[in-house]
Amino acid sequence: MKRTVLVLVIAAITAASAAQAEVHVNINVGLPTPRVIVPAPLPPPPAVLFDVAPNFIAPPGLGFYVGVGTPYDIIYDSDYYYLYYGNNWHRARHHNGPWIQVPYRELPPAIRRHRIDEIRTYRDREYRVYRNDRDHYRGRHFRPDHERKEEWKYERRRNKEEWKEERQDRKRERRERD
Repeated sequence: MKRTVLVLVIAAITAASAAQAEVHVNINVGLPTPRVIVPAPLPPPPAVLFDVAPNFIAPPGLGFYVGVGTPYDIIYDSDYYYLYYGNNWHRARHHNGPWIQVPYRELPPAIRRHRIDEIRTYRDREYRVYRNDRDHYRGRHFRPDHERKEEWKYERRRNKEEWKEERQDRKRERRERD
């Protein structure tokens, strides 16, 4: 019986190998498939809006203006506003945005020189001085909209003076011709 089973098994194996007499050779030569790295999507820009332009003071150890009396960490330096929000830095030309995320290495050197905790400490210390003696505060401070109004006033005054000078020049030219 054992012999019969053994003969049957050998016969089945022989028949199966005869039926699959094809030979497959597979050689892969080449570069590995390229890995596609998809960057993580950027978080949406912060929707930070101020009803009234924030006050800015320049604490004497920082070298830039820091917003006070706001729930946000906002800084003004080099004609840009910088917002620290959600563990990221954002930049805008206006204090209400639109905000663009900025890598740390692209921040101005004055801001990079200080950690955010240090900036907050300087800000809070100077804000106490500002708040206690606002009318006689001797440090540098501004509010963006007010500065702009002063700038417009200065520009209008300068334009008026130029127009007066032009008018006077025209009068002189007429006198000289006559």
